[in-house]
Amino acid sequence: MELDAFIRAAIAEDLGTGDHTSQSTIPSTQTGKAHLLVKEEGIISGLTIATKIFNIIDPDINISFSAKDGDEVKPKQILFVVEGKVQSILIAERLVLNCMQRMSGIATVAKKYVNAIEGTNAKILDTRKTTPLLRSLEKEAVRTGGAHNHRFGLYDMILIKDNHVDSAGGIRSALEKAKSYLAKNKLSIPIEIETRNLAEVKIAVESNIPNRIMFDNFNPELIKEGLRMVNGKMETEASGGITLSNVRSYAETGVDYISIGALTHSVKSLDLSLKIIQ
Repeated sequence: MELDAFIRAAIAEDLGTGDHTSQSTIPSTQTGKAHLLVKEEGIISGLTIATKIFNIIDPDINISFSAKDGDEVKPKQILFVVEGKVQSILIAERLVLNCMQRMSGIATVAKKYVNAIEGTNAKILDTRKTTPLLRSLEKEAVRTGGAHNHRFGLYDMILIKDNHVDSAGGIRSALEKAKSYLAKNKLSIPIEIETRNLAEVKIAVESNIPNRIMFDNFNPELIKEGLRMVNGKMETEASGGITLSNVRSYAETGVDYISIGALTHSVKSLDLSLKIIQ
């Protein structure tokens, strides 16, 4: 969903017929200031969308930043001060926090994985395990944390997974069908194949079709064997069962990419707070 449309839909969901709490307690003309306060160490993400949210709710709101997306932040740090009508600030408060806390949590975890493999040639990737309609924001947060994006959706890469392989009649058949499909439809997108064992890796390599081979749920020693079979002919990716505690052992195998679903599907939001200041 386009960003402005998402923000307007999110505002409508929250605002409904009006912010009756603020309207009943605060004069519509009252102005004031609020600051965004960090309550937990991490990597900040979402300042750009916060600006858009405030501006869509009230174009007369002013924001002064003391941080930028990607910065390491610490408790008690103030990221920005917003000034304008208090009712407008309070309408924006929860949406700003929901987006920024989620995005900052993702950026923080992404940075931990990136730091864990520092000095290797591997790159950390996200997956499609994202919140529906929030994928663009969550993938932006992954990049803010220093990691990289895998395919955005079903349309920008052919990723042949186990269910495709089993339904298509095997690795070779699935790859040949994918190659034929791209030629027939005059498409130029990469093909990646998920392999479950070394026998499947061998078939994939011999086909000379995929741009990338994924080693799914391989341990590092098996990946090393798989890499010897690939011998640099295609990109390689490790996926499945990879955590912060073992990611470096996977990176040190020499694999090109490591995809981590946990970057987006199970992160803890970073604790932030928006407070009116007197």
